[in-house]
Amino acid sequence: EWRAYEWIKKHGGIASTESYGTYKGQVRVITGYVNVTSGNITAVKAAIYKHGPVAVSIDASHKTFSFYSNGIYYEPKCGESGALDHAVLAVGYGVLQGETYWLIKNSWSTYWGNDGYILMAMKDNNCGVATEATYPTLA
Repeated sequence: EWRAYEWIKKHGGIASTESYGTYKGQVRVITGYVNVTSGNITAVKAAIYKHGPVAVSIDASHKTFSFYSNGIYYEPKCGESGALDHAVLAVGYGVLQGETYWLIKNSWSTYWGNDGYILMAMKDNNCGVATEATYPTLA
């Protein structure tokens, strides 16, 4: 996206490996990826449990999504058109007052939603969360 280039220009470039110094943490290499069975909520939950965050595509075109702040988000018309137009991370799942949800981390900063996160209803594959899920395989 062009805004990334503008940021790099404004800040005089991006950090080099040398400016970070030696990384003493665990280094992993991506060896491939797995596409989770489309529409299979159980498979997406298993992928999160076994492998950690899962990249998912969602329909983020509704104003109710843009202005989300708390609670479990459910938009009846979300995902109807099949237009999955935004990538996010499914980082967890749970139940709140008897309603199942996905814990989703968005990329729109911590000022959006609930510190950058949203609870999205699992009901009816709301906004297509379980439609296009994928995660990397690591060595």
